[in-house]
Amino acid sequence: MLRKSMLFFHVVGTIMYIGTILAHIASGIIAGSDVQAVYHTAIFQEKTAYIFILPGIAAKTISGFVMFSLYPEKPLWLKIKIGLAAFLAFNAFFLLTPLMPELQTLAEESLKAGYLTEAYKAKEHTATLVGMSNAIPLVLAVVLGVFKPGFKFKRN
Repeated sequence: MLRKSMLFFHVVGTIMYIGTILAHIASGIIAGSDVQAVYHTAIFQEKTAYIFILPGIAAKTISGFVMFSLYPEKPLWLKIKIGLAAFLAFNAFFLLTPLMPELQTLAEESLKAGYLTEAYKAKEHTATLVGMSNAIPLVLAVVLGVFKPGFKFKRN
């Protein structure tokens, strides 16, 4: 029953995390360079990071570690997946989400100025790079979790 419960939290956490990331990407594209839309998007992204991304990645990571501990033998795919989960959680908690309040402040300053300031553009570029650094690890973690490859290599 513990494994099924953890799997439930893992799936729900993954949906919260990935779903909100997709909403962040879409809202950024929709806002474009319209300074008022960018400001409201910054508010949306910050609030949804606290409501969905952080709880989702926490649920996904904690349940993943619990399920990892239940495996009597830890296959290579699972060790890689748990490492990727730790990387994604670190990025979310310590790199990306802490940028959100500053982005919102810079978006508000841009709104008052009537154009996107260079400070906003620079910080948004940093947030984009951190977010993009999650793409490959996230896809790889999902692939490993779904297909559970054997990684069997012949030794001579």
